[in-house]
Amino acid sequence: MMTLDDLRWKDLEGGYRLAYNPAVALGRLEAGAKQSDIWTELWNELHHQGDVGVASYATVPQLVDLQRRTHKLDWNLYALAATIEIERHRKSNPPLPDWLLADYQAAWRSLVELALEQLRSAVDATTLQCLLAVLAIGKGDLKLGALLSDLDRSELDELVDDHLSWRQLYRDGAV
Repeated sequence: MMTLDDLRWKDLEGGYRLAYNPAVALGRLEAGAKQSDIWTELWNELHHQGDVGVASYATVPQLVDLQRRTHKLDWNLYALAATIEIERHRKSNPPLPDWLLADYQAAWRSLVELALEQLRSAVDATTLQCLLAVLAIGKGDLKLGALLSDLDRSELDELVDDHLSWRQLYRDGAV
């Protein structure tokens, strides 16, 4: 796995198809800086309207390694990793380079295990949805993972009402 001081970081492209070095943000995340600001930066730079780049792919093993060591990252880890993996398959995005393949695949295997562990204690709907998306993707169902990853609560409500007649058949307390 690349270290945060690896010189390759400076030449990798993010979601805007411009050079973006996430190593600085990753270092701040590891040092315990305020997560919300760092996640905002990572989301903005690594994913833009379906576009991802090699910097996006290279960030996934780093985030998974950090979570494996600290268990301090929130739902953003799972949501961003799922988004990057889904968009990696978009025809307009670059392929995963050979030099990163083994680390990326190992990170996804670890991410599935971390998601299974966190599933036991997940209490909020956002975290649960992100964990389930990662599990679906990690088990090879990219379409289900994409659906789980992309739906917001209002879309989910509409979907279950349209397809399952939810409001008509189920009590108000059934959520």
